Amino acid sequence: MTSPDVLVVGAGAAGLFAAIHAGRSGARVLALDGARRLGLKILVAGGGRCNVTHDFVDETSYAGSSSNAIRKVLRRFDVSDTIEFFAQYGVTLKREETGKLFPTTNRSRTVLDALLRAAEEAGVVIKYPRRVEAIRHQDGAFVVAGEWGEVSAPRLILATGGRSLPKSGSDGQGYEFARTLGHSVADEIHPALVPLILPGEHPFREISGIAVPACLVLRSGTGKILKTFHDDLLFTHFGLSGPCALDMSRHWRAALLEDPGTRLELNLFPEHSETSFDKALLSSPHATPLGHLKASLPERLSKVVCDMAGIDPSARLGQLPREARKALVRMCITASLGVEGDRGFTHAEVTMGGVPLKEIRLETMESRVRPGLQIIGEILDVDGRIGGYNFQWAWASGFIAGSARID
Repeated sequence: MTSPDVLVVGAGAAGLFAAIHAGRSGARVLALDGARRLGLKILVAGGGRCNVTHDFVDETSYAGSSSNAIRKVLRRFDVSDTIEFFAQYGVTLKREETGKLFPTTNRSRTVLDALLRAAEEAGVVIKYPRRVEAIRHQDGAFVVAGEWGEVSAPRLILATGGRSLPKSGSDGQGYEFARTLGHSVADEIHPALVPLILPGEHPFREISGIAVPACLVLRSGTGKILKTFHDDLLFTHFGLSGPCALDMSRHWRAALLEDPGTRLELNLFPEHSETSFDKALLSSPHATPLGHLKASLPERLSKVVCDMAGIDPSARLGQLPREARKALVRMCITASLGVEGDRGFTHAEVTMGGVPLKEIRLETMESRVRPGLQIIGEILDVDGRIGGYNFQWAWASGFIAGSARID
C-alpha cells in the first residue's frame, strides 16, 4: 500500500485495534511494526493466556493523567464492548475469581489470531518488521521512514507503546516521535507493574517461591499512609513479585521521587493491626511463636519472621518479654522492607509516564497540537493495575482513534 489514508505506527494491542476500526470506517490503513514477532506483548501476557480485560473497570484502577480524563476514554468502549468484539471472532472469555477475564482456550494466541483476522477483514495491511526511524510532518502529510524506505499519509496513529518489555519493540522511541511532532512527555519515565528488589542479604530473598496473601503499605517520610494494596505477594531470589508488589511498584517509585524518606511496609496478617495482633499473641500464652505463625503462614516464612524479630521460635508466647513480643508484632504487621529498586523495563509490564492526556482531544484521541495525529495506548501517561486494565485502556483508546472522523 503506497498511499494509505491512515498510517498506524505500532501494531500491538492498541495499534491493531485502532487499525481495525479505521479500516471498518472505510479508510485505507497501513500498520507498521518494528518487532520480528508480531503481538509479542499479547502473546506473553497473563503467563501466555492473555488477560484480555477485567470484569469491572473504572478510572480508579489507573494512574498518571487525571481520573476525569481517563474515565471519559474508558466509557467510550467498556468491558461489555470488549467481550462483544472478541465474541464476534469466536473468542469467549471466562471470569476467574480475581475478576480477570481470559479466553476460555487459555491461549493468548487465540486473542492475537482474532485481532489479525479482524484486521484482515477490515482491509488493514500490516508490515513487519518495519522499524520506524523517523517521522516528520511535511506538506500536510506525515512521512514515516526507516531503512525499508518511507511512506506518507494525511493521518497518523502513534501506538508505539512505552518502554516496557523492549524485546517486543517498545523501546521508548515513540516518545521522541511525540516530541518531534510538538508534544511534551512526562519528565519521569519509569517501569510500572515491575518486581521490586530487596537488599542482597535480606532474609526474604532466601525463601524464594513462597507466595502469601499480604498487604503492602506505602508511607511518606512523616508516616502518612499514601497507598495500600492487599493481594498475593511472591517472595523471590531478588525480592518481591506477585500482584501486590507489581501494583505497588509505580506508586513506590512516584512517592520516592517526591520524598526520599518514603518507605514500604509489609503486613503478613492484613486482617490485623499491631494492637489486634498483639492481643492475639497474648490470648495464646502456651503457643510458641513458630506454632502461632505456622497456623497462617508457610513454615519457612514463619521461621524467617522469628529470626528477623530476634526471638526464640520455640519459646512460649506467655514467657516472651514484652519487647520481644512487640518486635514480633512489628515484624508481622509493619515490617519495613528497605526496597532498593526495581527490575527495570525488561521485566516491567507497562510504563509509568508518557504524553499527558491534556494534550489529546479525548473524543477522537487527536493531538491538540498537531492536527491529523492521534496518540493511543501505553505511550500516553496512563498506566493501570495488573489484571487486564492496561489491555482495556488499549482497546478503548484504540477504538476511539480508529472510529473517529478526522478532517
